[in-house]
Amino acid sequence: MSLSKSTRYNRLSGGAAVAATAAATIANANANISSADNINGNRMEATFGPTFSPVAPVAKPETSNNYKQHRRTPSSSSTLTYSPRDDDDMVTTPPISTPRRSDSAISVRSLHSESNMSLRSTFSLHEEEEDTEPQVFAEQPSVKLCCQLCCSVFKDPVITTCGHTFCRRCALTSEKCPVDNSKLTVVVNNIAVAEQIGELFIHCKYGCRPAASGKPGAFEVDPLGCPFTIKLSTRKEHEVSCDYRPVRCPNNPSCPPLLTMNLEAHLKECEHIKCPHSKYGCTFIGNQDTYETHLEVCKFEGLKEFLQQTDDRFHEMQVTLAQKDQDISFLRSMLGKLSEKLDQLEKNLELKFDVLDENQSKLSEDLMEFRRDASMLNDELSHINARLNMGILGSYDPQQIFKCKGTFVGHQGPVWCLCVYSTGDLLFSGSSDKTIKVWDTCTTYKCQKTLEGHDGIVLALCIQGNRLYSGSADCTIIVWDIQTLQKVNTIRAHDNPVCTLVSSHNMLFSGSLKAIKVWDIVGTELKLKKELTGLNHWVRALVASQNHLYSGSYQTIKIWDIRSLECVHVLQTSGGSVYSIAVTNHHIVCGTYENLIHVWDIESKEQVRTLTGHVGTVYALAVISTPDQTKVFSASYDRSLRVWSMDNMICTQTLLRHQGSVTALAVSRGRLFSGAVDSTVKVWTC
Repeated sequence: MSLSKSTRYNRLSGGAAVAATAAATIANANANISSADNINGNRMEATFGPTFSPVAPVAKPETSNNYKQHRRTPSSSSTLTYSPRDDDDMVTTPPISTPRRSDSAISVRSLHSESNMSLRSTFSLHEEEEDTEPQVFAEQPSVKLCCQLCCSVFKDPVITTCGHTFCRRCALTSEKCPVDNSKLTVVVNNIAVAEQIGELFIHCKYGCRPAASGKPGAFEVDPLGCPFTIKLSTRKEHEVSCDYRPVRCPNNPSCPPLLTMNLEAHLKECEHIKCPHSKYGCTFIGNQDTYETHLEVCKFEGLKEFLQQTDDRFHEMQVTLAQKDQDISFLRSMLGKLSEKLDQLEKNLELKFDVLDENQSKLSEDLMEFRRDASMLNDELSHINARLNMGILGSYDPQQIFKCKGTFVGHQGPVWCLCVYSTGDLLFSGSSDKTIKVWDTCTTYKCQKTLEGHDGIVLALCIQGNRLYSGSADCTIIVWDIQTLQKVNTIRAHDNPVCTLVSSHNMLFSGSLKAIKVWDIVGTELKLKKELTGLNHWVRALVASQNHLYSGSYQTIKIWDIRSLECVHVLQTSGGSVYSIAVTNHHIVCGTYENLIHVWDIESKEQVRTLTGHVGTVYALAVISTPDQTKVFSASYDRSLRVWSMDNMICTQTLLRHQGSVTALAVSRGRLFSGAVDSTVKVWTC
């Protein structure tokens, strides 16, 4: 390597002696390099000089509503001394109130927060960070914002099963609630309380010092430090650019510690400025004036481009070499694992052959027993039918019993949405494996094609004319041509996952976090027409019926006029977020997070019944109407489907065939399709 570099130096025209000297210096430096880490360190040192020029300006913090300056009064730290157990009227979400002024600052100990994610929430994401910074409040926080377990201001507040709010760490490390002595289990983050705490003003950490009392974790205001108080939620923005932030001299670490506000003046007087070519052998050290003079006569300045290119090329070779070493190690480990897996597969194959022989004989016996049971059931059904036809309960129609006729298998993850294209007897299913599968439901009953294009979970499907629209967790809507089964357009629709889609009046409606967007359908294009706001949570359910759009969010159903796109009615409900909505000729039906199905009269908008029976979130609803009766199908987290008669509001049948939560429903020509977390789609007929 050193020989090739010397050769390249000798070929340069002019400055031969200087080039030879530089080549020798690089060769000696390369001989001393023991690893790629040392090379990276030298590259940082080479770049360090010019970046921190002695005349570089120092950024000043901008005044905003998040910062305010206060008069310094030396005060010792104080702690919150109230007894939270006496405050029995504490509510889960305290109202926002103006904090009381206090002459002394309040010191709050740092708590480490832990993660505890709920597996039943599809769209919930909870990320916690450890906060070890001192928190000295400028104003007395409200007692309502303090945890009753640690007697400090909430750190990552969560709501527990008892309905009270505690710090996440306190809730996870304590067994009993101090108010009602019930077991503590975290349910959900208390976002309202967290936002109130984020609005509290604290002193900048560079304006605080350890308390004179010497108590661990206690801090007080430093009259010589930063004079700003800032919102807790924006402390990082201020502290990064704070004039009182300690910094080191970029020219010489042995220089005394500095504050950011003093760095500019120090750099003008610093006597330890190095030449940017010091790593190539230049020994210059001086101040700003001599630094500029030296650059004019430095023998390495004329070769800086060549030296930098050589250094960059050498670094690239080191990175490539390290990558190749990693690839070789990975391939060796994979080869070893494949050998082990092959041996294990051979052993498993032998065992499975033995088990297969045993199961074959057992299945034959079970089949004979099943046939006997089926014969007995047919006899019993005939007997029950004869009794019902006597007139006591009316005619009994055994054809109304729904049975599973088949299963579509192919997805590699949970199925979250279904959509039927009745013209061509096609069923579309969207899954966590980021694909959409097209199933033939008329002739072959096989997957015709797998549509790929999304980078996230496919959460919603909708058909308008000969176009298929799919919404995903990647925040996009993709337009597909059903005739060719090809993607024709992709739209960045929302800033959050697209949870639901519905079309009506040549418009497409998409639901996401606290928003519904209305799109005009123009060929393969979607033109944003309006955004419907005023929603309080995720919009997971949208249904268009006649001239109205029904949207479901947290304990609310809003009814919109499709022509004016204005909200004309609001239905208040209970049971948490609304996950599904169905509209019949006479009723509005919704399924909720807390296992309930609510029914309203479509004309009077009065709630007429609450249907119970499910023991899990009601993820989907579907309707099959005939001239004689209307049936509503519900799919739940409890792995079951239920069939409800809307004539008498009772459950007439429970369908149990899925091995996971049932998440999606679709109906076509009297058939019911159900998708589930077990990655299958089942077909039901009566």
